Amino acid sequence: MLHLLAIKPNDIMKKTIAILSFLLMSLSVFSQKPEKLTSNQIYEKIQKLNFLGTALYIAAHPDDENTRLISYLSNHVKARTGYLSLTRGDGGQNLIGPEIRELLGVIRTQELLGARRVDGGEQFFTRANDFGFSKHPKETLKIWDKEKVLSDVVWAIRTFKPDVIINRFNHRTPGTTHGHHTSSAMLSIEAFDLVSDATKFTNQLEFTETWQPKRLFFNTSSWFYKNEDDFRKATVGKLTSVDVGVYYPLKGLSNNEVASMASSQHLCQGFGRLTTRGSQNEYIEFLKGDQPKDTSDIFAGINTTWNRLKDGGDIGAILYDIEKNFDFGNPAKHLKDLIRAYKKIQSLDDLHWRAVKEKQISKIIEACAGLYLEASAESSSGVPNANIELAIEVLNRNSEVPVFLESMSFKTAKTDTVVHDLLLENNVKQQFKQTINLENLSYTDPYWLQSKGSLGMYQVDNRQLIGKPETPRKVTVFFNLMIDTIPLTIQKNILHRYSKRDKGELYDPFEILPLATTKLYEKVMLFSDAKERIVSVGVSSGANNVKGKLSLEVPEEWKVSPAFINLEIKQKGDTQNYQFSVTPTSYDSKGTLKASILIDGKKYDKELIEIEYDHIPKQSVLQNSEAKVVRLNIKKAGNFIGYIKGAGDVVPESLKQIGYAVTMINPEEISTENLKKFDAVVLGIRAYNTVSTLKYKQKFLLEYVKNGGNMVVQYNTSRRVDVAAPFKLNLSRDRVTDENAAVEILEKNHPVMNFPNKISEQDFEGWVQERGLYFPDSWSSEYIPILSMNDPGETPKKGSLLVAKYGKGNYIYTGLSFFRELPAGVTGAYKLFANILSIGKESIQQQDQLKN
Repeated sequence: MLHLLAIKPNDIMKKTIAILSFLLMSLSVFSQKPEKLTSNQIYEKIQKLNFLGTALYIAAHPDDENTRLISYLSNHVKARTGYLSLTRGDGGQNLIGPEIRELLGVIRTQELLGARRVDGGEQFFTRANDFGFSKHPKETLKIWDKEKVLSDVVWAIRTFKPDVIINRFNHRTPGTTHGHHTSSAMLSIEAFDLVSDATKFTNQLEFTETWQPKRLFFNTSSWFYKNEDDFRKATVGKLTSVDVGVYYPLKGLSNNEVASMASSQHLCQGFGRLTTRGSQNEYIEFLKGDQPKDTSDIFAGINTTWNRLKDGGDIGAILYDIEKNFDFGNPAKHLKDLIRAYKKIQSLDDLHWRAVKEKQISKIIEACAGLYLEASAESSSGVPNANIELAIEVLNRNSEVPVFLESMSFKTAKTDTVVHDLLLENNVKQQFKQTINLENLSYTDPYWLQSKGSLGMYQVDNRQLIGKPETPRKVTVFFNLMIDTIPLTIQKNILHRYSKRDKGELYDPFEILPLATTKLYEKVMLFSDAKERIVSVGVSSGANNVKGKLSLEVPEEWKVSPAFINLEIKQKGDTQNYQFSVTPTSYDSKGTLKASILIDGKKYDKELIEIEYDHIPKQSVLQNSEAKVVRLNIKKAGNFIGYIKGAGDVVPESLKQIGYAVTMINPEEISTENLKKFDAVVLGIRAYNTVSTLKYKQKFLLEYVKNGGNMVVQYNTSRRVDVAAPFKLNLSRDRVTDENAAVEILEKNHPVMNFPNKISEQDFEGWVQERGLYFPDSWSSEYIPILSMNDPGETPKKGSLLVAKYGKGNYIYTGLSFFRELPAGVTGAYKLFANILSIGKESIQQQDQLKN
């Protein structure tokens, strides 16, 4: 039932709204708050409403986009502007946490959406999976499945319908940059000629129609050429130049300041930066289509007024007058005219522009009326077929025309339309309680992860989901209004609004999640002998009073006890831990552990992973609840390892699997005394890139080595970094991206290849994504190169693993991607890392054996 709560004006608390700057709003921990527009922002949206032109920017990854140009097109030109990122950046590295691969892609997706909230663009994707660095588009397009990705680019163009397309990268220079980069431009060039052909990708035409953009550009610069002269020669007579340093008085910011703030959303890639301002040119090279006569305007010759549409002139006559005479002090003054324009927009023959402009003007009307419309669930999640209670708030804060709440209806199958013909009196809050049922709703985890994909492609069967940045919300409320006798429906996603003492008001998206989820805490488990081992399984409930049978599936010939565990969890959100005994085979083997719960005949076998960072909304990801198990006769020497965290990885957890005692070292506390207890000290990936304190503490680390310790430095990027090695060492961008590239052992008799585990070429089988990255390309004679490897057609790279004797100890630098291989359970990587940590311990182990 719907209950009206009596709210008296005297009961309404007065709120003081602090006016935050645009900068603070964009970088705030409250980035997930619903949009609430100021008069300036309303006016800017009216300007965009009156521009009927569209631009699409195309590149390969999150953070590839030129936010200066996207912001310029969106905020200065007022064009509807989109960014098509072919991938979600799953193959990159993570500077803020341990998430890699698919989970990193989820983070980078949200960072892109955060960037678009700042620069005003829209965001799209293809199904391409960022499988890691690629040196040539031939490799890229083979792994991606070119035809499917091309189809997705065509789909994005047909549905977004851009007048102009701008490529970030040069399609004419394969092999000179990341293969994904060049491929994005090549696919854009090809798609430009296909989108208008009704015989191509015909299955799309059930949901959209053909389209032909007017022109295609390349966002070029001297960066793509050897020098300025080559740049000028290659682009003479082809360039459009725009000054993207324009100033926006309504924002109090220059365009390049806005762009810097948008780019700074890419925090997991280390893109946080200072804002810039001042005149700055961007260059756009014409490639295809109708070349503009005015080289300062990429939309030159394209009708971007309301006269573009049949009967659009009447709409323009109303809206241009509102823009010209906008009342910043009382935007509600324009409601009657906005409503008239809205009614005319609903009658447009052009279905595409009708949908775009109806959405835009609805937000403007809502803001001008000062409407506050919200439906907040009592928690941030519910399970399919459950009832949830909503707190609904409706408030008309600033309307000069009558506003009626005719009814509310909900996007759920078992909830009838709620009729409540109610006059929304000025600034009188109305609150309601409503219980709705989540009948047969599917989960809201990232749609592109719901089916098993391939190395290069995500599997998405629903055509209408392809390209969307995130899973559409399953539960929404429709506020059916009557404003000045014109019906207007405003749709709102149901969310969860709450507060924390140390953060204030917060919002979480409302998720549909399983009744129960399980979690295996260790994703890779190494059994170094045949003894049984206790495996813990966490079970979390998505509702109250969950009862079922928990079981653990083990590989063939492995044993588990008990066969199942009866469980009961009374409170939603509670997590309880259960234990099984697992016994491996007596010989080397590997397989997968799978945890699941049987509840009323239905199997629940997913793990819920919640990703929480202040700069993005909370993300709920469902993955198969499983772990890789390996029976491996692995040996080690030494026990105590100190680990200095860099950009973030799970190598410490992996080392614990071998049996090491790992202590995380606070860089501020590095000293001779604190280091001497460790058998080895390991620096995490990009430690010198991300931990500024190390440059002051390096003397203690080198002293530790000189006194007999082992220091292992994992890869750092070569740009503006000094790893302060004890001997000359030059980092480069050399890498081997083929994870199956042949590996030659240069020093077969070196201890690192023999003690305590024998390493052979077979130990490099089964590696994932790459061999390694940012190898040194030159070094002094003190270093011994251990391995040689190379991608096809390239010269051998010998800098992946270098060992140098320094004093009584050993300094080891490695660009091998242990941070990927160890979490993936690659047995050879575990053996090799154990040997690296054990260098110099041969005599110590022999002495221990004699004592025993």
